[in-house]
Amino acid sequence: MAEMMRRMLKRYIKFCIVGGSGMMVDMFTIYLLVSPAFLGWNLTLGKVIAAEIAIVNNFIWNDVWTFRGLGAAQIGWRQRGARFAKFNLICLAGIVLSVLLLNVQVFVLHLNIYLANFISIVLVSAWNFLLNLRFGWNSPATRTRRSQETPASD
Repeated sequence: MAEMMRRMLKRYIKFCIVGGSGMMVDMFTIYLLVSPAFLGWNLTLGKVIAAEIAIVNNFIWNDVWTFRGLGAAQIGWRQRGARFAKFNLICLAGIVLSVLLLNVQVFVLHLNIYLANFISIVLVSAWNFLLNLRFGWNSPATRTRRSQETPASD
């Protein structure tokens, strides 16, 4: 059981590192798209495009690094496309959850906006990780095999 938790923590740290790279991609892209010194596009359009580029970045790195080996039974473009679609939906749901948590903490619990944002990020990051681990990269066969391999004494 301790070894499984150590592996999961290691994957979660990788997931957070990838998320940090995605944040940098998002910031750089939005700067290029929205800044009057470059393209000067509308903020909302720029943010949507920047977020999707960051999601693609995060998916690629999570696929080849964070969750490497978990999708081994799901090779091919169709399976990778299905993982990407799941990843995109989980990230979209995470954004909605983050906004909801932020608003509840700020307007109902009267927390400082930055503390509330930090708490939301941590909670949604863990939620995104667990959902992606469970549904994004693990095939049903992998989940069944892993549950059968886990000793009852752990």
